[in-house]
Amino acid sequence: MADISITAANVLAGTNSTRKSGTAGATITAGQVVYLDDSSNTWKLADNNSATAAVRTAQGIALNGASAGQPLFVLTGGDITIGGTLTAGVAYYLSDTPGGICPVADIGSGEYSCLLGMATSASVLSVAIKYSGVAL
Repeated sequence: MADISITAANVLAGTNSTRKSGTAGATITAGQVVYLDDSSNTWKLADNNSATAAVRTAQGIALNGASAGQPLFVLTGGDITIGGTLTAGVAYYLSDTPGGICPVADIGSGEYSCLLGMATSASVLSVAIKYSGVAL
């Protein structure tokens, strides 16, 4: 399998979602996984095989697209219509593609596991982020 293919225009926060806002520190597309860079206080793309622990620690999913310096809204928990096809009951994780989301089966050796959530339908991901800090 591969990262889920997301149509940014179809990314929608659920009514039970929690959100944060801030500034993009890179070009980000709606549906990409992000972390908050403490050194610049900006949101950047998370990546499960980065050499930097902070980059591997996903903190949310972008709800809108933004270029560096522009406002960004981030879903940090709850339901999100992700704009891609999911398999209900499958766990989805931060992938080794910056900002990507992949099913659990795609987490490979040497990658750090960061659970994003479980699919509750073919289009909704129930986000409850857990970073293990452990490489597989």
